[in-house]
Amino acid sequence: MSRPIVLPSLCLLMVSSAALAAPPKPAATTPLPVPKERAVSTQHSVIIDGHTIRYTATAGTILLRNKDNQPTASMFYVAYTEDGVHNLAHRPVTFLYNGGPGAASNWIQMGGLGPYRVNMTNGGPTPPAPYSITPSHNSLLNDSDLVFIDAVGTGYSRIVGKGTGKMFWGVNQDVKSFAQFIYRYLTKYNRWQSPKFLYGESYGTTRSAALSDYLQDHGVALNGVILQSSVLNYFDWMPGSDNKYIFYLPSFAAIAWYHHKLPDRPAHLAAFVQQAREFAAGPYARALWQGDTLPRSQLDATAKRMHQFTGLPVRYLERANLRVTAAHFRKELLLPEREHLGRYDARFAASDADAVSSRNSFDPSSQFTGAPFAAAFQWYLHNILKYYSSRHYKEESNQAYKQWDWKHDHRSRPYVAGDLAAAMRKNPYLRVLSENGYFDLATPFFETEYDLDHAMLSPKLRKHITFAYFKSGHMIYLNPHALKAMHAVLDTFYSNTLAADSQGAVH
Repeated sequence: MSRPIVLPSLCLLMVSSAALAAPPKPAATTPLPVPKERAVSTQHSVIIDGHTIRYTATAGTILLRNKDNQPTASMFYVAYTEDGVHNLAHRPVTFLYNGGPGAASNWIQMGGLGPYRVNMTNGGPTPPAPYSITPSHNSLLNDSDLVFIDAVGTGYSRIVGKGTGKMFWGVNQDVKSFAQFIYRYLTKYNRWQSPKFLYGESYGTTRSAALSDYLQDHGVALNGVILQSSVLNYFDWMPGSDNKYIFYLPSFAAIAWYHHKLPDRPAHLAAFVQQAREFAAGPYARALWQGDTLPRSQLDATAKRMHQFTGLPVRYLERANLRVTAAHFRKELLLPEREHLGRYDARFAASDADAVSSRNSFDPSSQFTGAPFAAAFQWYLHNILKYYSSRHYKEESNQAYKQWDWKHDHRSRPYVAGDLAAAMRKNPYLRVLSENGYFDLATPFFETEYDLDHAMLSPKLRKHITFAYFKSGHMIYLNPHALKAMHAVLDTFYSNTLAADSQGAVH
């Protein structure tokens, strides 16, 4: 490239045409250190359903590589495999992860699906350290070997070599990284013949839905996909759309029932929620769809009916023009008590400094649970799994979330219910379990029902989707009673899926 020439008489800077055509290349970044793959194994046992399961816990890393076979990331995992299994083709393996995007897998692992769980106050704040952990007698380990995976940038998973955040922090990039990890794990531990399941929570359901189709197209046919607290369509939240209000109303009803805020509280939650579904999809939806042309008399009548389901004051509902967001509901329901509700789990409530603001100062369900999970998992890694690292275990990565590339399938945002449906059409053996918390204000169950009911599946394939509901929130396992109920549901799902696979597909 030509150097600038200074003309003293004119004090001008001139650049050759070649320089304009070829701007300077950015300096090459120094590749990050590439650690060796490592694995630390320990032996343990746990009692589940009255039976002792002896297992090996392996905490380790697997390197991801680019097309030139150069390392780009190191993904951390904790695997639990039953001892004494002579034919691995008869032992399922399940890959589990949280969401975010940008969340590590310690939540779903220490919530009780792994062989240990954190002891916490049910639906309220847990006292500060020391925290305790206990064997989880409702672990999924009786049904399947378990592999908990941290997404790149979370936990101990990190970028190495010539890797960059752009290679992993996006819908498509994330799917490819998890697919490569699964390929490497299946090969390294000789699990290609094992029945294979995915288990994702929150954004992990977005990942699972897209990943199921990607794996199917790349030679891995799954037996089952478990979706806990799902988000499958990011287009439902468009400005001017009333869908979000309709989808949330049944959740509002369940939460008002829990907090005894209904004018005439029914005895049975499930039946009441069904009435709320019918009202939301019927009279409530028709009222909203009229927009500004809604007659005053119909607005008043709808507000009074909404009061029966939500416990919110009629005057407040009228002022809100029948449109109440989840954030406003969290603030308003317990306003007389000067308390606000949790977003992830509305069973959690906390006092708020400002009783008139429409904004929630924090999320009680997040603040009351984050510290116990973080501290307990760090202790568990060092003292039970014997895995030591000088690096900080990142429960969340704001960097990954802020840089996330949301494009998917030529769209600006992901719609992945279609990916899951495509995988089911290509693999008619595939079964899906949708787990939902009644008190979840992050991913309302009514929206999940809508998305899966509009996936364009044939009636026979639609029967391969099962729904389950629990008296808990987003992290269903936070309620130990819900965890026990979820364990029973998962037992049935695994046994039915494997039995159906042995009998043949339903076309």
